[in-house]
Amino acid sequence: MKLRLRLLPYFYVFMVMFFLYAPLVIMILMGLNRSPLYTLPIKLDLVWYRDLFHNQRLLSAGLNSILLGIAVAVTATVLGTLAAWVLARHKFRGKSLLQTLLIPPIAIPWLIIAVALLLLFFWIKVPRGLFAMYLGHVGVALPYVILLLSARFQGTDPALEEAARSLGASPLVTFLRITFPLILPGIIGALLFTFTISFDNFVISHFLAPPGVSTLPVEIYSAIRKGFTPEINAISSIIFLFSATLILISSRRIEFV
Repeated sequence: MKLRLRLLPYFYVFMVMFFLYAPLVIMILMGLNRSPLYTLPIKLDLVWYRDLFHNQRLLSAGLNSILLGIAVAVTATVLGTLAAWVLARHKFRGKSLLQTLLIPPIAIPWLIIAVALLLLFFWIKVPRGLFAMYLGHVGVALPYVILLLSARFQGTDPALEEAARSLGASPLVTFLRITFPLILPGIIGALLFTFTISFDNFVISHFLAPPGVSTLPVEIYSAIRKGFTPEINAISSIIFLFSATLILISSRRIEFV
């Protein structure tokens, strides 16, 4: 009985990890399975990866997602950093209200935001397309960046900036030489987080995508509706392995710092 009680925590952790990673392992194996009908036993083959690199729709959608994610990450991080700096370092009337208004866009379901954006863009004559998706993704990502960087600014000592200013440094030099290095980890985190939000966003992209232009989540959804193919397992496996590798490298670097 004592042995069973001692093994219970290990069994619990194993079941949690199994629940998290079993679907991913199955997806990778099915992407390597020669059979398109998922028959067993598994016969390893790269046929679906070869077919993937001839699937122009998936490749084009993937490129759209990458370029859109990079543009959204850079724009949202720059604008969010400036807004967070204003909120953290300046006092003005209505500041508390503005900080409070950052919460609802995060709590509101993306479906509601997508419908609102579609109506707004129709009203101001912004056509559906990559530019509309870009604006929508930036709007969704901005509150996350502002809240993340505001916390980072609050964790830095304003006296360091005041000391630099007292020694004759201009506001730009103070920001680049003092403030920026202190908030750099937060900026990197905001870039990665906003890229993930944009790359993974389906609802807003689905509402704002015109016929013939789509991102990877929208294209995968459309492909599943027409008939699931193992090529989707292949591209999903590539994205997962690439993301997991980056995370492992980052965690190792943080561990040794």
